[in-house]
Amino acid sequence: MDTALLVTQIVNGLQLGILLFLVASGLTLVFGILDFVNLAHGAYYMLGAFISATLARWTGSWPLSVLLALPLVALIGVFTERVVARPLYGRSHLAQVLATFGLILVIDAVAMLVWGVEGQAVELPAWLNGRVTLPGGAELPAYRLVIIGSGLAVAAGLYAWVHHTRFGMLVRAAAANRDMAEALGVDTARLYAAVFALGAALAGLAGMLVAPLTEASLAMGLEIIIIALVVIIIGGIGSLKGAFVAALLAGLVDTLGRAWLDDLFKLAMSPEAAETAAPAVSAMSVYLLMALILALRPQGLFPPRTRGHGQ
Repeated sequence: MDTALLVTQIVNGLQLGILLFLVASGLTLVFGILDFVNLAHGAYYMLGAFISATLARWTGSWPLSVLLALPLVALIGVFTERVVARPLYGRSHLAQVLATFGLILVIDAVAMLVWGVEGQAVELPAWLNGRVTLPGGAELPAYRLVIIGSGLAVAAGLYAWVHHTRFGMLVRAAAANRDMAEALGVDTARLYAAVFALGAALAGLAGMLVAPLTEASLAMGLEIIIIALVVIIIGGIGSLKGAFVAALLAGLVDTLGRAWLDDLFKLAMSPEAAETAAPAVSAMSVYLLMALILALRPQGLFPPRTRGHGQ
């Protein structure tokens, strides 16, 4: 096996996994802590990409555009929490699904009016356009390593926030028993809005990071939300650790499957059949992984001890 190709595909898988984690972490926080099903979570991913692309064009600096876009996406999250989510806390998940599906249509329509139907490319600064040589002779764009490093930093920050801050303690307390937390003086409405804003910012950050690799497009939110839901189911709903591990697994399985599944199939079938079957199976690989995990652990890899504890 070509070592350089293997290293390249592993890095690509880690990059995809990190992007999935950024989206899935916010989704699992909102679902696990607030018990709210937000199908519109992928829209923050799309908005992050479009807003950062616009700001990058205005300011001429992509890093600055990310710093400016993050609070804007968080504010959009606060607005949608106040208008759409808050009246539906405690209601059935079906009501939440229907409301947030309608929110997807509204956000997509607004995005189409503002940015049009064409995608928007984002140009990276020259210092991020270089290449890095990894062990085994693999050469990769330096920006891919920036994405991985950024995602790992966010994961470490989230862990510290959940487990080692007063705010994280209050969030876990409200998730475990909202009535008791309110009786002790915790402003759960403000707390829930902050969690929603954080989830929106995380998804938006993923969109900002991926936009220079692909482009900001209207369909990107719908494409990511399905796989993000798969990730949190594999990891355990409400578990940040589960979302992290499941996202990396999903990224590696998807990337390595697309690279070598046809070679594996050729060991048992004709080359023509292998080349036909491999793309179809690789497209289903993450869902097959979910089915396997749920068959062995129906609650996911790392189910939280109590809803929303972020274990």
